[in-house]
Amino acid sequence: DSEGGLYVCMSTFLGFGREHIERHYRKTGQCVYLHLKRHLREKVPGASGGALPKRRNAKLFLDLEISSDLNGDDFEYEDEAKLVIFPDHYEISLPNIEELPALVTIACDALLSAKSPYRKQEPDSWEEELQASKHAKTLVQLDNGVRIPPSGWKCSKCDLRENLWLNLTDGSVLCGKWFFDGSGGNGHAMEHYKDTGYPLAVKLGTITPDGADVYSFDEEEPVLDPHIAKHLAHFGIDMLQMQVTENGLRDNDIKPRVSEWEVIQEAGVKLKPMYGPGYTGMKNLGNSCYLNAVMQAIFSIPEFQRAYVGNLPRIFDYSPLDPTQDFNTQMAKLGHGLLSGQYSKPPMKSELIEQVMKEEHKPQHNGISPRMFKAFISKGHPEFSSNRQQDAQEFFLHLINLVERNPVGSENPSDVFRFLVEERTQCCQSRKVRYTERVDYIMQLPVPMEAATNKDELIAYELKRREAEAARRPLPELVRAKIPFSACLQAFSEPSNVEDFWSSALQAKSAGVKTSRFASFPEYLVVQIKKFTFGLDWIPKKLDVSIDMPDFLDISHLRARGLQPGEEELPDIAPPIVIPDDPKALDIDESSVMQLAEMGFPLEACRKAVYYTGNLGAEVAFNWIIAHMEEPDFAEPLVIPAFGEVASSGTAALGAVGLDNQPPEEMVAIIISMGFQRNIAIQALKATNNNLERALEWIFSHPDPEEESDPALDTMDMENNANANILAETGSEGPRIKDGPGRYELFGFISHMGTSTMSGHYVCHLRKEGRWVIYNDLRVCASERPPKDLGYIYFYHRIPS
Repeated sequence: DSEGGLYVCMSTFLGFGREHIERHYRKTGQCVYLHLKRHLREKVPGASGGALPKRRNAKLFLDLEISSDLNGDDFEYEDEAKLVIFPDHYEISLPNIEELPALVTIACDALLSAKSPYRKQEPDSWEEELQASKHAKTLVQLDNGVRIPPSGWKCSKCDLRENLWLNLTDGSVLCGKWFFDGSGGNGHAMEHYKDTGYPLAVKLGTITPDGADVYSFDEEEPVLDPHIAKHLAHFGIDMLQMQVTENGLRDNDIKPRVSEWEVIQEAGVKLKPMYGPGYTGMKNLGNSCYLNAVMQAIFSIPEFQRAYVGNLPRIFDYSPLDPTQDFNTQMAKLGHGLLSGQYSKPPMKSELIEQVMKEEHKPQHNGISPRMFKAFISKGHPEFSSNRQQDAQEFFLHLINLVERNPVGSENPSDVFRFLVEERTQCCQSRKVRYTERVDYIMQLPVPMEAATNKDELIAYELKRREAEAARRPLPELVRAKIPFSACLQAFSEPSNVEDFWSSALQAKSAGVKTSRFASFPEYLVVQIKKFTFGLDWIPKKLDVSIDMPDFLDISHLRARGLQPGEEELPDIAPPIVIPDDPKALDIDESSVMQLAEMGFPLEACRKAVYYTGNLGAEVAFNWIIAHMEEPDFAEPLVIPAFGEVASSGTAALGAVGLDNQPPEEMVAIIISMGFQRNIAIQALKATNNNLERALEWIFSHPDPEEESDPALDTMDMENNANANILAETGSEGPRIKDGPGRYELFGFISHMGTSTMSGHYVCHLRKEGRWVIYNDLRVCASERPPKDLGYIYFYHRIPS
């Protein structure tokens, strides 16, 4: 879609737009490029004066997506290919067997007929243009009196309440097929089709004023139903026929929308599309809405705009020969796409199309497709490299980690999120305390359900819901728990019990409590509402709550105060490390596992972390997770090595010796968790042959260890401890922070719809130029009712003093 076409290097097969091809030629000296260009032509009129019937366009030979901005019945695309020789821009039209050597002709033909590498990698994620079903016009609907309620659906053949499909012939509500990851259903909708031959079904939960997801069992693919409004009305569903006023509701005011899918996406409200710089949408590549939402928020922050888009010429000039594998290049490219306005232009008015087509039509770009960015940023990650839905909070931390590891310029833009947390741990028996500091990027707020202000309504709703389920009646209108924000803040500031606390004053396990305070306040405060938890059956679930998030937030009272007069510190004595001769003899503390899992980490990774840190508690296990989260087998199931076996480097046991006599990461993490710097921990372990107790003694006997710089050590640190900056900073200057007042103003939030992080959809709302804007993948519109009470991640900016 680049204006001027695409230039493909015949040596590296990398593609460049017209504005970047000269840079690539100067950098590499490659002089032969295949120039590809797609033109939009007006169709030749037929005998009756209208356009010729729509048919497959033989003039399209490039494996590229086709814009649907213009009417496909009146216009068509035509592809053009030339061979261009630099620096003279000598052009040879293709095909040209006479002038070109045979090998060159073969290479050009192979390139022109090649499939997109992204289609090969993600064949299921491409959204092909849907065709109208052959059954839509003649569909027979039974007059059986079936009426579908607006909620409370359930499969008529099993107890499933998700992935339900409404058969448009007889009104049966049945579950969809089972998927490989355990989601989906029992396939009752397909069985019903085989029994009855009724071909079309619509997915419940996808019906909006813009349409719905329709599937044809006979045609075995998703289809369009041009008569969907009539077909739904047959069963009492009239959402598509609703006439809305400027406020979004009819004058007779039907029941207010309470489903989070409707409220968060502002369904049923006329939203004005926004165009121009900063109002560019992003295509959903198949459950990539978590990435889209986070990146829209990230590139609304001036520091990230300056770092990547402001430095774009320098980043491109100094990018490696293969820019597809360079983080900063991909960030700059994505940022430019979102902020330039080149891919967010208003659609051309129909009355002007004819005039423009007489000369040359310039296609109107609508959003960008972040395929290359997603392919790079998720490479090697077991979760983000898949097409499954992911947790936006986990992706945010993953992105920050990559920003930290790939500095651009003198300042790191991720510094705006970094803050220091002071943790005060107190032994309940001796009353002695320990103060430690750690680096963090997100403030996680718990949701105290017991603080709901509408408890009576919730109790009444639960009773009605159970009665309706027992009687197989439609469920009552949803009542959502209303939690005051002040209660969430109070829950954050209250002491929490420390599992398996070992008191150095008693030199034994004891009861301990921990409180957290801000040792510094960040420039941008990211607040996560801990809506995701686990049920008694260990199945992830989501708390459906409404929280009155403030536009202006003051957390100055959470400023850390340090050791207070009269407080006595706990002795700096390390707990004894018990390493069993038989690794299988070590049990796993499931309470610590669940604590980590509630933070959003994969369950198997949490089990490994607790196991390989010897059940020393969730805090030490958290350090292990941060140190190993970039490893390919991070989320793989725990495999306990047999007695005498040597564990792999990624899951080395506590007593194992690292490669090249480098200290095991688990021991390093344990010492760091006690408040010591990483370089000191490594020196101490190396000096004592990786004996943890002797290493602690060494640290106390060497208060000022000599600074050393071991290149091999630096390499190991970078590879094996990518997230070490979250725990401790190796530099003598300490962690980079931008401390200031604790007063903030809300400028954005990311909302999640669905029952868990493994499913659902993400939407981002941002405040720009004095008004709220909704970013829902490709759709960017002025927001009329920003659902600030239903957000998952909130972004606040510090108010200057």
